[in-house]
Amino acid sequence: MSRDIRKWMALLLMGAAIGGLFPGCRHFVPRKRLRQSQIQTYRIYHQNRQLCSDLGSMQMSLGQMEMSLGQIAAEKQQAESLAAGLQQNLEAAQREIQVANQRIENLAQERSKLHGEYKNLLTSLPSPDNPLNGAASRRFEELARKYPDFEFDPITGVSKFNGDLLFATGSSQVRPEGLKLLQEFSEIMNSGDARQFNILVVGHTDDQPVVTPGTRAKHETNWELSAHRATAVVRQLAKYGLAEPRMGVAGYSMHQPKVPNKDEGSRQENRRVEIFILAADASVAGREIKPLR
Repeated sequence: MSRDIRKWMALLLMGAAIGGLFPGCRHFVPRKRLRQSQIQTYRIYHQNRQLCSDLGSMQMSLGQMEMSLGQIAAEKQQAESLAAGLQQNLEAAQREIQVANQRIENLAQERSKLHGEYKNLLTSLPSPDNPLNGAASRRFEELARKYPDFEFDPITGVSKFNGDLLFATGSSQVRPEGLKLLQEFSEIMNSGDARQFNILVVGHTDDQPVVTPGTRAKHETNWELSAHRATAVVRQLAKYGLAEPRMGVAGYSMHQPKVPNKDEGSRQENRRVEIFILAADASVAGREIKPLR
């Protein structure tokens, strides 16, 4: 019981005692009014008691909240400490990645440099796979840089023409934009030591069958289309001065894809014409031919 409640009880008892000691004074305080005062005092007593109980509950709740806040503060501090450690680890990892990327870049530059030196060495020395000398190989490499859809392998001496560069879909007529490339190709083959070599022109198609009636009227299947395209290249090279006895033709239809035929991009790579450089004494129709791949 709190001090205030005890104080109220004492006042109440004192009032009752005084009323008993001085009965003659009752005419000054009516009994009804005294009863009302007693009831009001009792009500205030219980209200104060309830307030004290509520205050105690609130103090307990406040204490629990303070404990929870303390735990939260401790957990926050722990989380901040953990986050700081993770941040340090992240920064260290980023530094390691930066160093690793720099090493990779340096290695890539060294590899590119070595590849260039190796390539120059291959083109400057005679190769059993590439009969062309260094000067002719360099001219073909310059031609490849000039025409993105023309490829030249300095190791094997094989030239590859993207089919869409030379021909429209389903056609064996050389596109006007491909004529200049074939003209420059024939000029290289008719200059220097390259004049002693022959070529084998090979046509390839993708895996799409010939279905258009207009195309089927000229090329019944991909076999005809691949051979007709190779023949068209030979005829055009002959017009630019390359002697016909130095050339041969082959068609492989869709059966030697460069990459799997999965989509239009891969099919475009497979529609191509390849030119193999052959030694002067090689028999184009002989089994001993080893295409220089």
